[in-house]
Amino acid sequence: MTPITMVEGRRIALSNLDKVIYPETGFTKGEVLHYYATVAPALLPHVADRPVSFLRYPDGPDGQLFFTKNPPPGTPDWVRTAAVPRSEDPGARQVVIADMPTLMWAANLVVEFHTHQWTAGHPAVANRLVLDLDPGPPATVVECCAAALWLRDRLAADGLTAYAKTSGSKGLHLAVPLEPTPSATASAYAKRLAQEAERDHPDLVVHRMAKALRPGKVFVDHSQNAAAKTTAAPYTLRARARPTVSAPVSWAEVEACRSPAALDFLADDVVARLARDGDLFAPLTDPERAGALP
Repeated sequence: MTPITMVEGRRIALSNLDKVIYPETGFTKGEVLHYYATVAPALLPHVADRPVSFLRYPDGPDGQLFFTKNPPPGTPDWVRTAAVPRSEDPGARQVVIADMPTLMWAANLVVEFHTHQWTAGHPAVANRLVLDLDPGPPATVVECCAAALWLRDRLAADGLTAYAKTSGSKGLHLAVPLEPTPSATASAYAKRLAQEAERDHPDLVVHRMAKALRPGKVFVDHSQNAAAKTTAAPYTLRARARPTVSAPVSWAEVEACRSPAALDFLADDVVARLARDGDLFAPLTDPERAGALP
């Protein structure tokens, strides 16, 4: 029988707890659920009012992966959803991970969490700017760190404060708390910034997605600021060979990065980091930290 667990008064069926999700390390589905329960105090503030998309990988990263925006079949009626405007479906809704029961229900599906840059109730009005730094081999996260430092200082010149996290894959994400701003305005600013970075460092940065332009350079992906786009949430596990996490990092760590291993964090690493450092992304949830675009 599938065990039923009570989470804050909600009955949740947690299945296949011994199933190995990450074969390279033997990390099981039960450990996935334990990880999310442990990091919930840090994770929930970053997703609690943002519609999420799921990248599901119930048979592990080597199995079928499928991206879903709509609430999955069987979503409990107590799970909050929010309207998400889409041209192809004006009545679309997405799940909001509003509390611990919803987080545990979603984690049981084995998912990556991806969020919009705007909150439920204010679609297409960004309160966060995101830049996704993606290295083209042989470039690595080391080159991403060099680009991130330039972008941090350039953003600071405009009165904006950037915070960094690993993507949980190969690169870095920069996030900036914003005063409410139309997503189109935030997107245009992010594109100008990426173009300026390329002009200043043409041997390091590229702002266009074309693969032919990217070997050995860092693609500064500004497109994730579009209202329809989502980005991997802080503390989400990723569907990689190992249970890597999109983990907030300090600027001191970015400055000191000399090898990809320096910013490669697994679930257990992140639990230890939270116990030691707290949530390095906490300022993003503080309205007093929000900046205005120039």
